[in-house]
Amino acid sequence: MSESALAVHRAFYDAVETGDADLMASLWVDHPDVSCVHPGALPLRGTGAVLRSWTVLMANVSYIQFFLTDVDVTTFPLEAAEPTTAVIVCTENILSGEGMSSPDAFAGGKALCTSILVRDPSGSRTAGDWKLWSRHASPIAELGREDD
Repeated sequence: MSESALAVHRAFYDAVETGDADLMASLWVDHPDVSCVHPGALPLRGTGAVLRSWTVLMANVSYIQFFLTDVDVTTFPLEAAEPTTAVIVCTENILSGEGMSSPDAFAGGKALCTSILVRDPSGSRTAGDWKLWSRHASPIAELGREDD
């Protein structure tokens, strides 16, 4: 079960990396209580607001790539043959060329992300597929260490 939830999770990052707004829209539940918290930003509520934020981000970033590490999936109800909720926690290692002085320069960063996926409750032809319900990403501070 976690394989199909992970596939939707990866498709989310594919949508961001390729700027595919249609793919992004297909991955979210259409509901006023859907939520998204971008690093350092206030929470967004409702599918429309969430999708607008991703469309703006994708339109304004010329290059971004995510390398996911520490990926952990928990499905609920626990031990269920057909879980209805999946919580995926991962570290996003982000490579971006945005805001750099040279087209050959890149910047990196890290964020800790929690995504909550649910079985599509809409009853549409995609019923039973996993959809994003909530996403929260927080930046991870890279504190410099001095050698002893």
